[in-house]
Amino acid sequence: MCIQLVWFKRDLRLHDHPALSAAAARGPVLPLYIVEPSLIHAPDFSARHWTFIRGCLIELRANLARLGQPLVVRVGEAVEVLEHLVSTWPIEAIWAHEETGNLLSYARDRAVRRWARARGIPFHELPQNGVVRRLPSRDEWQARWEERMAASQARPPSALPPLAIDPGSIPTPDELSLPPDTLSEHQPAGETAALQVLADFLRRRSQHYHRALSSPLTAWEGCSRLSAYLAWGALSIRTVVQATRHRIAELAFDPSPATRSWVRALNAFESRLHWHCHFIQKLEDEPEIEVRNLVRAYDGMREENHRPDLLVAWAGGRTGYPFVDACMRALTTTGWLNFRMRAMLVSFVAYDLWQHWREPALILARRWIDYEPGIHYSQMQMQAGTSGNRTIRIYNPVKQGIDHDPEGIFIRRWVPELAHVPTPYIHTPWLLDRHGQERAGCRIGRDYPAPIVDHEAAYRRARAVIAAVRARPETAQEAAAVHQRHGSRTWRPQRRPSKTVSSRQLRLDL
Repeated sequence: MCIQLVWFKRDLRLHDHPALSAAAARGPVLPLYIVEPSLIHAPDFSARHWTFIRGCLIELRANLARLGQPLVVRVGEAVEVLEHLVSTWPIEAIWAHEETGNLLSYARDRAVRRWARARGIPFHELPQNGVVRRLPSRDEWQARWEERMAASQARPPSALPPLAIDPGSIPTPDELSLPPDTLSEHQPAGETAALQVLADFLRRRSQHYHRALSSPLTAWEGCSRLSAYLAWGALSIRTVVQATRHRIAELAFDPSPATRSWVRALNAFESRLHWHCHFIQKLEDEPEIEVRNLVRAYDGMREENHRPDLLVAWAGGRTGYPFVDACMRALTTTGWLNFRMRAMLVSFVAYDLWQHWREPALILARRWIDYEPGIHYSQMQMQAGTSGNRTIRIYNPVKQGIDHDPEGIFIRRWVPELAHVPTPYIHTPWLLDRHGQERAGCRIGRDYPAPIVDHEAAYRRARAVIAAVRARPETAQEAAAVHQRHGSRTWRPQRRPSKTVSSRQLRLDL
């Protein structure tokens, strides 16, 4: 009896799982998940990630068990685990999906390929999204993406012959010696929850998506909330694209103004699904994006200004800017934030605090439940101004709060020190006189910090320094080369986005 080993990684589902379907068509399957110490103790990983992954694994094991063979879980580095299994079981081939992860997982996959070649074991890595491995040119990418999204979804096997193998336990964060999970609000994990959230979004919550996604007051309900399921593979992006197009087709039969508006909302959402893979493709093509500037002319621009004290204040939601602090505290508690507010947090640390993007990227990676390396590092660099984009986006933290939380509802929820500050001062409490502060029960500098930087001064400095770097001839040459390699080509959004939010700011609000 020859066995097909299916290695689950960021693809924790049964439906539309090409690797599982292909392996099951060839013989008995040993479904495997490897808990890799090098990855779970890496600086971009946290207990909240494992809590979500573990929930997905528990359901995946149950679903596979109903087919006949439960998920096998082993703790160890990939090559050593695979070597042990191959030494004790007649493994004919290994099946997995292509993964565009961090540099650690990239090195791990290369090591597994070398090991498999040396062992003479076929190692099949299949695409699972719109990211194209060894893409010759960006000119071809859009057509390849569309071809994959239109393809039929892979069907799960109807049955899996049972194997006499100990499935192993799915370890808890404590058993893995991970720091405590600080989340107090957990997003439900697993494929069933993912499909339910998708259906609820398409049938109900998506109606006002294009209007709800910018403000944290409405985004929690108005955004799809699918990003964590896509990041860890509890749902395939092809499933989401096809379900979205099916829903648009259903609504197209109703000519009412409300339904036409709903179709516009879903068209806006579908556009972001294109950009999801577009950004991951950048990391696939250039893995070093994780650790170095895309445009090397920006090297040295911020490094000498490293201030750990400012990073601690920013990460702790203690900058003295209420809207920034509310967003950071909400993220710390829930593991999620809408994209515009994510961009503001990066803008603040990159421009107001003038810190290099790399350390903040790790801090945020540990906090996002939906941490997707390809999107994360591309976006960090774009918002920090090192990716060669023509537009520099420096967010005014006070204006953002006034625009998206005018009454201070979001601020009062997440920064309770300011709960009784009068609304005219909720975004600038330092302007409230001492008597007003006493009446509000919040002394600035004692109960809540004064602003740790002056935004206007920081804005002027950032603009001047970046303008000086951009004035160098080599900067323009490098930026043009980056655009040629990574820039989008033929696809454009079907609808012009709102004038209040640029199209690139809208593209990743899943």
